[in-house]
Formats: sequence, structure tokens, C-alpha cells
Amino acid sequence: MKITLQLAAIYNVLWGAWVVLFPTQFFQLVGMEIPNQLLIWQGMGMVIGVYGLGYWWASYNPMRHWPIVMVGFLGKIFGPIGFVGNYMEGKVPFEFFYTLITNDFIWWIPFGYIIYKVHTEYKWKLTD
Repeated sequence: MKITLQLAAIYNVLWGAWVVLFPTQFFQLVGMEIPNQLLIWQGMGMVIGVYGLGYWWASYNPMRHWPIVMVGFLGKIFGPIGFVGNYMEGKVPFEFFYTLITNDFIWWIPFGYIIYKVHTEYKWKLTD
């Protein structure tokens, strides 16, 4: 659990910094039109980077800090759901799907496992 959360932390901080510092690069890589409001994209990068800090802190005691893991896990579920809805309505091009692979899908099993362990071993306690 500790290694999973630390890897997620490093990934999120790096991805967030990349989006904030080089906001057009993702769109250029996948051949998408660069949006007019890059500030929104950079804001998303900042939020994801901050999640990375939370994952790092949670890695010291994942069972105690399970709410941080749960918030991250829910984001990794709701993000793809939001993409599907927006894609079906024609609001976002398919190329945006590529962000879901590394930001969401690869974390479903390890984050789900942590939440499962909390549920079965820690009984959702909020305090020690």
C-alpha cells in the first residue's frame, strides 16, 4: 500500500507540474486543438498535483488515512464516467481518453485493494 501511494504521489505531482508548466503539450502530443481557456486545464493540473501530496502523506499510514485514498479512488471512477458522458454529447474529443489510462484506469485495482483492506481489516474507523 505504501509503495502504491508513493508511486501515485510521484506520478500526480509530475503530471500536475507538466500540465501547469507546459499546458499546450498534451494537446499537441495527441493532435487536439489547443483550448482557449488553458487556465482551466492548468487548474486541473494543480488539483491533481495536490492529490499527489495527499497520497504521499497517506502512504505513511494508509489504513488511518483511508479517506484520502477514498477521495482519490472516487475521482478515478467519476473522471472516466464524466468523460463518457461528455464524449457521447460531443463536448470532448476521443483523444482526451488517453489521460484516463494513466490518471485513472491503472490505479483502479491498487486503490480498490487499499479500500477493500480498510473495509475488511480496519472496519472504517475514523480514529485509532
